[in-house]
Amino acid sequence: MRQSHTAVLARNESWSGEVATEPFEVAWATEAIVFLRVLEPVEVPDGVTLRVQISPDGMRWCDEGSVIALGGDPAVPTFVRVTHFGGWLRLAGTLTDGVEAKVVAYLALKG
Repeated sequence: MRQSHTAVLARNESWSGEVATEPFEVAWATEAIVFLRVLEPVEVPDGVTLRVQISPDGMRWCDEGSVIALGGDPAVPTFVRVTHFGGWLRLAGTLTDGVEAKVVAYLALKG
């Protein structure tokens, strides 16, 4: 029987500048979907994205290659699907000067 788990990586957090979610241990899972929702409308310049990052130990990070856009309709989350990610996952990125976003980020895992 397959297992599933949803983890909240960020809840009602105000992001600006350099950001990163809490890391989450995912070694048991075979696939993940990262959901990101901006809670209040915000003007975000084109091209502002967050990177999915992977880690073997939860301390040293590298970009996995997937990106997720910041912004859009507060009622609808954006998402990215990820596979082959090793032991740990998180989101990281840089919001341009003057951009602040209140966000919720979820990690939906299946194994």
